[in-house]
Amino acid sequence: MTYYFQFEEEFVTNLRCIPMVVRYKLDTCGIKLKLSQWNQFSPQERQALVDKNCTEPHEIQVYREWLQKLIIQYTNIPATDLVVEPNPAWMDTANIPDIVEEKAKEIGVQLTLEKWALLTPLQRFALIKLSRPSHENKNFLPALQELNLT
Repeated sequence: MTYYFQFEEEFVTNLRCIPMVVRYKLDTCGIKLKLSQWNQFSPQERQALVDKNCTEPHEIQVYREWLQKLIIQYTNIPATDLVVEPNPAWMDTANIPDIVEEKAKEIGVQLTLEKWALLTPLQRFALIKLSRPSHENKNFLPALQELNLT
């Protein structure tokens, strides 16, 4: 089953934006995907990017190669590489990233390490992405509420 967050509900029906589950896979396989590239893919290709496994080393490599081919097919330009973090913050159950803690405090929420540790890597990833200054941040509070952290 594919996992979407409730705060993504307005755009996951037709996959007009890149859902968190795909963003997570992009960071895992080390490819930057622009929304303009995503929007060139067929609905079936978008759905496949949502559904394809990207956890084990072989799956990550297959996902990366397939996505790279898609991007070249539609743009004639190779995808931009992202640095793959060897120990990403979303895999760390023992430390809440400062950026997440600070964003939560801004809206009056005190996160606990116990609750952080109970989240899935995808859930922690979403909170990290939603707390970045470069992000719009409008979904940070809805995400906290959805994850029962408020």
